[in-house]
Amino acid sequence: MKRSIFKGLTLGCAALVAAGFAGIPASAQEVTLRLHQFLPPQATVPARILRPWADSIAEATDGRLVIEQFDAMALGGRPPELMDQAIDGIADIVMTVVGYTPGRFPRSEVFELPFMMTDPIATSLAFQQMVEEDFQSSEYGDVVVLGAWVHGPGVIHTREGVSSLEDMEGLKLRGPTRIIIDMLSELGAEPVGMPLPAIPEALTRGVIDGTVIPWEVTPAIRLSELVTYHTEFSGDEALYTATIVTVMNRDVYDSLPEDLRAALDAASGEALSRLAATEMLAADAPGRAIAENAGNTITILDEAEVARWKEAALPVLERWLAEMEGQGIDGQALIDRARALIAENSAM
Repeated sequence: MKRSIFKGLTLGCAALVAAGFAGIPASAQEVTLRLHQFLPPQATVPARILRPWADSIAEATDGRLVIEQFDAMALGGRPPELMDQAIDGIADIVMTVVGYTPGRFPRSEVFELPFMMTDPIATSLAFQQMVEEDFQSSEYGDVVVLGAWVHGPGVIHTREGVSSLEDMEGLKLRGPTRIIIDMLSELGAEPVGMPLPAIPEALTRGVIDGTVIPWEVTPAIRLSELVTYHTEFSGDEALYTATIVTVMNRDVYDSLPEDLRAALDAASGEALSRLAATEMLAADAPGRAIAENAGNTITILDEAEVARWKEAALPVLERWLAEMEGQGIDGQALIDRARALIAENSAM
């Protein structure tokens, strides 16, 4: 009920604002949009992706389109609520991990399947292309996707080392999304689902023994001070990645003056996807260096050991394909298209 009332008020205010603009030339209108996301302001995504992106839009519009950023859930709510905040107009734009709303965007999960991701930039561009080809209409109809990408190779971070598949047995590991949680369970761990901001407290309280996240975000939560072991995977394919989107309330997007919407579009889509993937990948090295300088142990599994993990994770793929079939979705076609686009973008 509260959400419906709020939405009604929001749309009512939007109508009044639109009425006020009726006599003003479109080229003279100034618009401020609120962007809401869950990471602290010093993290890679807000600091090196979202702010530069917003700044470029402000510059291109001579300051007439301003994106005001609210970090660390400053507008209230919890990370899993971000998508609905965009839909309901609580925020104009949100950045979120797709899997924070389990099961609502099943097609996007194709990029989270075990060992699907190779080069994160190529994979991000493939995700963006599939959004434009299919997912915008089939999954994200309630919002406008401004950018879609994935992070760099997922790494296992634990209090005690993981140097073989057997070491996963019984480990309480935080996982970010439904697919990744399923994978951790298949690998022998006891997965615990939670958003990234909850990791430090969960580790401190002993709720979890470790987590899977990419290196780039570890400094934002000071992870290298909370665990001392880190496990990476050799080879071209990553253990996992998570899908990330920046989306906008559809009514707000449609109400923008044409020239402002054109400037927003020009900075978004493939441009935002490439920027995000490039910056997140570049931030992996500094995050890893912090762990090295702290004297932490970094284990790199060799290809023979990685092959054992790939085989152990196969049931995750089989279950996902069966689930897609049950929903009338051709999962194998999605896998084939994703792999083809990743290969194409890797060759560019």
